[in-house]
Amino acid sequence: MEIAKRVIYRYHTENKNVAYGEFKFGPLFVRLCYELGLEELAAALIKDQPLRGFFSDSTSFNITMDMLFVKGQYNSALEIFLEMKNQGVKLSKDTYILVTAVCYKLNTPECQRICSALLDEMQTKGDALPRRAYLFAVALALKQGEITKALSVYSRIINTDGKICHNVYILLLAMSEKLEDLMEVLETSVEANTSQFVKKPEICKDVLSVVEKKLEAHPLLQKKFEAVYNNLNAAGQIAAVTLDDLLCRTPYSKKHSYLLPPQRKLSRRTYKPLHSTLMTE
Repeated sequence: MEIAKRVIYRYHTENKNVAYGEFKFGPLFVRLCYELGLEELAAALIKDQPLRGFFSDSTSFNITMDMLFVKGQYNSALEIFLEMKNQGVKLSKDTYILVTAVCYKLNTPECQRICSALLDEMQTKGDALPRRAYLFAVALALKQGEITKALSVYSRIINTDGKICHNVYILLLAMSEKLEDLMEVLETSVEANTSQFVKKPEICKDVLSVVEKKLEAHPLLQKKFEAVYNNLNAAGQIAAVTLDDLLCRTPYSKKHSYLLPPQRKLSRRTYKPLHSTLMTE
């Protein structure tokens, strides 16, 4: 790795004013750090001012943030995001998911401010955040006690199907004291998808614990909840994982079959035509 570092510094010093074309060297080095578990080295080089411009792509920053997030180094991951903004690197959809996840984990007023600023920025541009980013933002707002903000953010989600959305919505109803609506959703969860071939909605045990606590001052609703809880348990609809586990689980990628791309005729690095001298002889 020391050799690789020296090569990077020398290459950037000698070629910082030369366009690389489409090819980016930063992700190669960061992926090597990922494979070797050297997240601190990757973070240090990305923030190193003499290398400013070498990591000019969102991929390098995203991989570094992901490494730090997995290792639980959330403050360092947030520093990488702030450095990304400082260097003017364009944010990708993965960036929004990662930074909202980091803010959710740190759970501070400053993180809530950062998260809200990102949401407002995207709304101003007319772009939609990835659904997971919205869900992290909702969960963070609930942790910070900003119920109105959480309701507002959740309302921006277009497709609310799926286990995570279902659990977040139940938690949102409980925290916002919409108890009648909450019980209706829980009862519907028990009755939904009676066919054995359709997977029934699962509710996290920690979410149900929050619901139970909210209903302590309402004996009639609490009695109804106990019946619903027993039915959910009997039907195997109480998930062993926590809502935090669901939120932080790596999303599954949907595999699609694609046609092979057309043969490249220009170099990614120089933009010059690819021409084999062997074929001309």
